[in-house]
Amino acid sequence: MIVIAHFIAISCYFGAAALAAMPFARRVRAPVAGVLTLLVVGVVIHAVALLSLRQEVGSGSFTGLGPALSFAGFVLAVVLTVVEASAREVSLALVAAPLAAAVTAAGNITGFTPSMNPGGARASWLAMHIILSFAGLAFYATAAAAGAMYLVARRELKSGNFGAVYRFFPPLETLDRVNHLSSIASFLGLTLGVALAVAYSIAYRTMAAPELIWGVGAWLCISVLTLGRTLRGWQARRAALISTVTFASVVAFYVVLRASVLERGQFL
Repeated sequence: MIVIAHFIAISCYFGAAALAAMPFARRVRAPVAGVLTLLVVGVVIHAVALLSLRQEVGSGSFTGLGPALSFAGFVLAVVLTVVEASAREVSLALVAAPLAAAVTAAGNITGFTPSMNPGGARASWLAMHIILSFAGLAFYATAAAAGAMYLVARRELKSGNFGAVYRFFPPLETLDRVNHLSSIASFLGLTLGVALAVAYSIAYRTMAAPELIWGVGAWLCISVLTLGRTLRGWQARRAALISTVTFASVVAFYVVLRASVLERGQFL
């Protein structure tokens, strides 16, 4: 049941991206209602799958690699749905929906075996760290997606090419605002998540060095972006470029660390 529910959610996310791409194939209005419907259905079914997993496995259900990836895809899909519903446009789904589907599919293929199953207050502490950290990463991915789209749209405008990108993409100001607000939300989520991870490691004397290194690295990247915009007044193009490059670096850093860790059942 859990695997099937994940498959349906993945199909909904890919379907939303395909539907959002329709204006590029022919001159039609963006199917906002259809894309949002697929995203909502996917999120609801994904939530059912995660709740079923927690009921079956227990409080440590998100500590394994597969469950953690699935939860990351879920949070990204939720953030995408909220952003698109608020903006009443669906171009961001072109990038973020396939990313949510791919991450969820990777978790589904990996399997849903947890790497640890603590109880009591320790379980709640660990769960809050995971939820806040992945919420921060989901907002980071959203900021990067908006940044990448900003760069593409800006290039199209400067070249005088008023094709599908010009017709379908939201205004540059909207993409910049999504990038800015998402980076702030990511900074807050990752700051709290990393702080809980460090405190957890000290309190229970369980130092997961690769996980802490990657988490702190991601936090430093989003901190540079957020503080650069708020304190140094970075302009939209610079913020868009930095958010895209740093997020890609965080993902690449994870792949490198993941390849060097022997415990294959863990997130790191």
